[in-house]
Amino acid sequence: MTRPHRQLRYSHGKSDSLDAEGAARSVLSGQATAKPKTHAGSSEMIRHLKIARDTAVKCRSQAMVTLKTLIINAPTELRDSLDQIKGKIILIRHIAAFRPGEITSTLASAKVALRALARRWLALHDEIQTHDKELERLAAACAPVLMASHGISTMTVAEMLILVGDDPTRIRSESALAKLCGVCPIPASSGKTNRFRLNRGGNRQANAALYRVAIIRMRSHEPTLAYVKKRTNDGKSKSEIIRCLKRYIVREIFKHLCTPQNAEIAT
Repeated sequence: MTRPHRQLRYSHGKSDSLDAEGAARSVLSGQATAKPKTHAGSSEMIRHLKIARDTAVKCRSQAMVTLKTLIINAPTELRDSLDQIKGKIILIRHIAAFRPGEITSTLASAKVALRALARRWLALHDEIQTHDKELERLAAACAPVLMASHGISTMTVAEMLILVGDDPTRIRSESALAKLCGVCPIPASSGKTNRFRLNRGGNRQANAALYRVAIIRMRSHEPTLAYVKKRTNDGKSKSEIIRCLKRYIVREIFKHLCTPQNAEIAT
């Protein structure tokens, strides 16, 4: 008897192969007219830096978790002395300055391990700050007006520039951009109830960036607060309101990144 999860896995594999075959046939027949991304502009530079930054952030988080675990399990005298230090950065710099000497006891070995992790965390922290500065410079040069929009940070602009690519005009409508981001509405009507549900497809990192912008604006952006109040009175749920907000944010991003008058700045 075949297990259900194996059947699901095989069906997904067959579907992917059919999609790939269909895409290849479209290209060979000339029916596919979409422009591919180029890999020689600002968006590609941003992509390289963001990959390095994302991996550094993961490694830094892992170093911090391991550091805390070692502190909890350190010898009592060392743990008690570290508990007296307030402030994360101060604590890490204090640990990074340890001089354990020769490893002849568990106290010395704990200090060696803690010092290595603290220095690793500091090195990764400096690396991330360097990447952040370069990403901010590139994003501001490509989309200065978008960078000034409420709730839109450097990482959001960077994610959108990576998604759009170095030729923004290849995305011909805001609906196409919404589909790429996974925020296009999907009908979920039943009987006399007409509604749409959240889209689980598209670029999930771009979708997450739009979600963060929507949440920030729901907290402190007056026009968004008024919109949320209006839609709530209409009977919309929070998830449905967020879906609508993400669609409006995509419209704003398309205007600044993909319209002809702004495409030259982005490239």
